[in-house]
Parts: sequence; structure tokens; C-alpha cells
Amino acid sequence: MAPVAPASSVKEELPPSLTATSPPPSLFDGTTRLYVAYICPYAQRTWIARNYKGLQEKIKLVAIDLGDRPAWYKEKVYPENKVPSLEHNNEVKGESLDLIKYIDAHFEGPALLPDDPAKQTFAEELLAYSDSFNKALYSILLSKGENISDAVAALDKLEESLSKFEDGPFFLGPDFSLVDVAYAPFIERLLTFLSDLKNYDIIKGRPRLNSWLEELNKIEAYTATKRDPHELLTITKKRLGLA
Repeated sequence: MAPVAPASSVKEELPPSLTATSPPPSLFDGTTRLYVAYICPYAQRTWIARNYKGLQEKIKLVAIDLGDRPAWYKEKVYPENKVPSLEHNNEVKGESLDLIKYIDAHFEGPALLPDDPAKQTFAEELLAYSDSFNKALYSILLSKGENISDAVAALDKLEESLSKFEDGPFFLGPDFSLVDVAYAPFIERLLTFLSDLKNYDIIKGRPRLNSWLEELNKIEAYTATKRDPHELLTITKKRLGLA
């Protein structure tokens, strides 16, 4: 088993989300900052990785209100004007999959990739597939029809992937990894979204996915990033024009 993520004796006090009227932090002063939005699944990936490696003191969270984002974020921090982004060594980097790899490679703490070459190769395959998975599932949410075959196929692929290494319950075996980090925020949401919008239970008939979710919810680095699923559902319905 890989080292267990450091447990925090005190629950982290999350900073308030910054809005259009909020002043910027003291940019490029040597502080490493992770810019997130608490409701964003892409940002949640990086937040989980940061937590799992025990970097709460090394990487400061800066929360952005996506509905009222400050102009300075685009002008002075990240021209793409998206979250997540990471301010480190006087540079700002973006894209969640790149960032979780960067955080794992450049900071201390438990490794989020195993040494096994076969597992590393499979990890790259699943990370590359994650965008296709997300698009398949979210397109179903927007569809007016009852055909959810693409979603079923995508979820079945994950169920099959979870059987690749018999020493589970995670995607790469017994240890939590970047692959779990990448998929967790989206499966968390889809569990609620597909149940509400399509009356579809994503874990029914998928015992490995069910076990994965159960184990996932034992990891404090992840649970500390979770939001009320019904709050996320309401926000997503409004954003997709389904409210």
C-alpha cells in the first residue's frame, strides 16, 4: 500500500469566494496559490490532489466566484479566465489534468502514480479518455430523448476498467491515484444528475463502481472538497437551461 495521505487535525477553513469587487492577493510574491471555484469539477480535481498530498499549508486556495469573477483574474493572473490555475515559481499554469500531474511531480507528499509501468500506461489511457467520458455523460443530460445508450456504454467502460487490476478497489489497484482524482468530481455529480434528470442509477449493476464510490468517500482529501449534491444539481440545471 502507498503512504496514506496526511490527515489534518483541524478542518481547513475555506476562504470566501472572490468577486468583481474583491482586491487581488499579493500576486507573484512567492506564495503558491491554487485558484479554484468551489462548484467547478475541474478545479475540484486539483483541490483533491493538493489535499491528498498534504499541501494545505504549501498551496493556498484562492476561490473565484464564476458568476461574478474579478477582472484582475483575467488581466493579471490567467488570461484564459478559467479555473483551475496554479501560481507557482512566478508562473501561472492551467488545465486540470496537467495541473494534477504537476502537483504530484513537483511537491512532496504521497505519490499519486505507482511505479509499475503497466499501471502508469493504463493511467495515461484513462486520463486521456476522461474528457470523452465527461462529454458523453453531459450530452445525455442535455438530450431531450430517453436514449442514454452512450452514457451506459461510458459507465460500462469504467466498470470494466475497475477490474483491470484485481487488487482494487481503485482504478490502479489498492492505492488512490491521479485517475481516481480525475474521475471523482464528475462521477460524484453524475450520480445525482442522472438520477434526477433521467431516472437512471449509475451504480445499479456495477458493483465495482459502487465499491469505488464507497472507498472514495473514506478519503478525507476528497470529502473535504464535496458540495451539497442538490446545490450542484440546481446550479447545473440553471447553467444548462434545464431549470
